[in-house]
Amino acid sequence: MAVKLKIKKGDRVVVTAGRDRGKTGEVLKVMPKENRALVSGVNMVKRHQRPDRLQQGGIIDKEAPIHISNLALSDPDGGKPTRVGFRFLEDGRKVRFAKRSGEVIDR
Repeated sequence: MAVKLKIKKGDRVVVTAGRDRGKTGEVLKVMPKENRALVSGVNMVKRHQRPDRLQQGGIIDKEAPIHISNLALSDPDGGKPTRVGFRFLEDGRKVRFAKRSGEVIDR
């Protein structure tokens, strides 16, 4: 079942669980129906690639999706993992903010 996710494409995230715990990366793709995200440089797997006109064949490293529950947004202030909240600004815009530092998250 898909739920509203607080992590979006382009966000800087920290891995909180699994073999890549502590690594940081940028979210490349979010899959809300599967509750997973693709993060650059995290959860790397080896895949056998057949050659075609554009690419050479061989064993390549690529990112595999990681579950959203194992990710936390990186605090814009210190880079540590933080939870995400929502608030309305004076001009009426709804924005996300880091609960650790209170800073507004902008991409």
